[in-house]
Amino acid sequence: MATELMAAETRPKRAIRWHVGVFLAPAVLVYTAFMILPLFGTLQLSLFRNIEQSQVFVGLGNFRTLFGDPNWSVNFWNALRNNVWFFIIHMLVQNPIGVLLAALLSSPRLRFTAFYRTAIFVPTILSFVIVGFAWKLILSPIWGVAPHLMDFVGLKSFFTPWLGKEQYALTALSLVSVWQFVGIPMMLIYAALLSIPDEVIEAAECDGVTGMAQFWKIKLPLILPSIGIISILTFVGNFNAFDLIYTAQGALAGPNYSTDILGTFLYRAFFGFQLQVGDPNMGAAIATIMFLIILAGVCVYLFLVQTRLRRYQF
Repeated sequence: MATELMAAETRPKRAIRWHVGVFLAPAVLVYTAFMILPLFGTLQLSLFRNIEQSQVFVGLGNFRTLFGDPNWSVNFWNALRNNVWFFIIHMLVQNPIGVLLAALLSSPRLRFTAFYRTAIFVPTILSFVIVGFAWKLILSPIWGVAPHLMDFVGLKSFFTPWLGKEQYALTALSLVSVWQFVGIPMMLIYAALLSIPDEVIEAAECDGVTGMAQFWKIKLPLILPSIGIISILTFVGNFNAFDLIYTAQGALAGPNYSTDILGTFLYRAFFGFQLQVGDPNMGAAIATIMFLIILAGVCVYLFLVQTRLRRYQF
């Protein structure tokens, strides 16, 4: 016992690293001021209602109104369905194309890979306003270039005013968003492919596994964690989307709310639009639902998907 006490007294004390807190403090303060405090402010605002020019606590009353009142629930469920479809298109089109492009660009036989990477990635740094207005002009049946280009290749009969028809508008804007952001999954998967050790590739080649078989059997399982991260980033980004729809179709998300998603529905509810008066409390309730949807998706990924993908990491 005495020996243990003497050893404890002689053991050097661990120094407190105050400099870590000093360097982290600015980022923590900025994140708290611009993210944490507004989040709790939104949650608090969603529990109140403006009655006779005063804020009255109503608990979950705003959420019952959002889900049960036809004046709100019809538009909410329509926006949620559209947002799910918006996300599905990105998952089924954008991410597979990003993986395919990354696989092609990682081939040592391909020339001018730097040019191709830059050309594909450039749209991601463009403003939503530029992309929205540009594609609205391109797809216009009156002064757009899409009808002439399709006529040039003999496909004029397939052209239709996609942004003006309810059944096509949301899908068309989703594909525009895919065109803009396909460079992000491409670059992330490209970096993951380059991080695969050369020893693994050489061992596969020694076993006769080359070409597409090598990609499907060796490379793809090794980049599954990166694909999982891209999937959850796509989920979060799509359920926070607003700018492209607003730029191309306006706050009403026409035609006839066919491109309305949770972001545009939140904008109209919170700030109001045209004859609709803004209701900050109902807007905060919609924002809270969006936060809970994103939180649920992230939790599912972290606790169910990521734990199964860890065995593929080096």
